[in-house]
Amino acid sequence: MRVGVLHRWAWAALLGAIVLASPERAARAADPDPWFGSDKALHFGASAGIASAGYGMAAIGYDERWPRFLWGGGVGLAAGVGKECADSLGAGQASWKDLTWDVLGVAVGLGVAWLLDVAISRDRLPKRVENRVTRSE
Repeated sequence: MRVGVLHRWAWAALLGAIVLASPERAARAADPDPWFGSDKALHFGASAGIASAGYGMAAIGYDERWPRFLWGGGVGLAAGVGKECADSLGAGQASWKDLTWDVLGVAVGLGVAWLLDVAISRDRLPKRVENRVTRSE
């Protein structure tokens, strides 16, 4: 797969996530916790921001990308799970739907951070991917 194709897929995934996260797109009045409520967009956006910031901060200390993914994903998921734990203890109403949007936000945040990392770094792709790209051309 060429890098241009990878970028197109990433942009398509990001656009799909934005459309899905639009506030109360398909909310029903009878559902007290709709899948597309405005709070879900906040969970998605906050988790994406926290995960990408964690990836970026880890980039300062690690040359390889896998620890950056671990730190970004860990920090993002810890924030989402921590919020839901606090909600279950009385700070709000815990929701599996909120946690689902947190996980989706973490995934998109890590994807965006990785794409930016690849775009601005000197070693654009790992050697294994680079070898596959050059062999297929």
